[in-house]
Amino acid sequence: MLHLLLSPFVFSQLFILFLILKTSCEIYLSWRNENYVYSHRNKVPECFAHIISIEDHQKAAQYTSAKSRLGRAETLFSALLLFFWIRGGGLNFLDLYFYGYFDSQLSRGVVVIVLFSIINSLLALPWSLYQTFVLEEKFGFNKTTVSTFVKDLFKQILLSLVLGLPILYALLLIMEKLGKNWWWVAWSMMVAFQFLMMWAWPRFLAPLFNKFTPLEEGELKNKIEKLLERCQFKSSGLFVMNASLRSSHGNAYFTGLGKNKRIVFFDTLIKTLTANEVEAVLAHELGHFKLKHIRKTLIRSTLLELLAFWILGKLISMPSFYLGHHIDSSSTYMGLLLFSLVTPLYTFFLTPLFTWYSRNHEYEADNFAKKYSNGHDLSQSLLKMYRDNASTLTPDPLYSSFYYSHPSALERIKNLELPPS
Repeated sequence: MLHLLLSPFVFSQLFILFLILKTSCEIYLSWRNENYVYSHRNKVPECFAHIISIEDHQKAAQYTSAKSRLGRAETLFSALLLFFWIRGGGLNFLDLYFYGYFDSQLSRGVVVIVLFSIINSLLALPWSLYQTFVLEEKFGFNKTTVSTFVKDLFKQILLSLVLGLPILYALLLIMEKLGKNWWWVAWSMMVAFQFLMMWAWPRFLAPLFNKFTPLEEGELKNKIEKLLERCQFKSSGLFVMNASLRSSHGNAYFTGLGKNKRIVFFDTLIKTLTANEVEAVLAHELGHFKLKHIRKTLIRSTLLELLAFWILGKLISMPSFYLGHHIDSSSTYMGLLLFSLVTPLYTFFLTPLFTWYSRNHEYEADNFAKKYSNGHDLSQSLLKMYRDNASTLTPDPLYSSFYYSHPSALERIKNLELPPS
């Protein structure tokens, strides 16, 4: 029945429809947000006026506008590129070109997917260069040198080859050799690999890109250690990352699994915030862990991956799936590549559901921080980060409800200034 409903014509029309809908929605929301922020640029919201100057507020509006225009151009380019790969026959040409060079479908699949990835990465490079060396430079955020950019790019390529190629080969081998039930074995392997990367990243991979030094003895470390004791949280270390090597944006994060958990502060954050404010930021991050947000998110993502592999398991044996996307011959590797390209079109409109889910977690983590630290200190730290990162205080409500994984500035500050429950 499913094969009859999903004919090549249906697949073809669905692709065009959702490509147009997704691209139009992204451009409209971006345009709407830019106009909303611009219309509110001349007045700082009253509850922020004590720390955000009109100059900072207007800089945030200009930064938002510049990012929005760049984002819309990139969105349109990405849509046209996807149209070329599928309806323009780009994928089919790439597949047919290598048909005569490899007898093994497995080897051919690895080459086609790797070459496709290289082409897409090269086409994305100008956007990254402009973002870093023009837009971020214009607003005083960029600290990345050309040398650092090139080194990062080389390391990323090397890691992709060392880690990505074996996984890709293993995935295609499972798809080709294990029959109809390949999808749950492939899912199990990918989940295991992701957990391995989460464990290995803080200790072995992240240091390839940044320098991590133990947090110095002093008031800040004493406060943090007392906070960890109150929260009954054990960490493998407190580290400061040299984020200022690339940007002046500030942040903090929690990373790792099991005994390999690390707490990392950007050096730019420590230079900006007081010890009490840094403690409050960390209390928020600890809230995510203690309230099991990280565990819930991992479970959700692995279940969604399982669903995706199950759907791919159904589609990969349907000739109409390939013909509807202008692919002449069916193959496991082309099914995998095609599925990875078109799935974001159909899942895009679930974005507000996921961001709503995330915003609820942020409120819960803020409430945890109020209980174990100080809500006012966290609100002050957020305001400083909004100011220093040129984040707008007045986003369009529809845009923020669609995209924002965190509540807007006004929503968070109002919640934080309430007494802890």
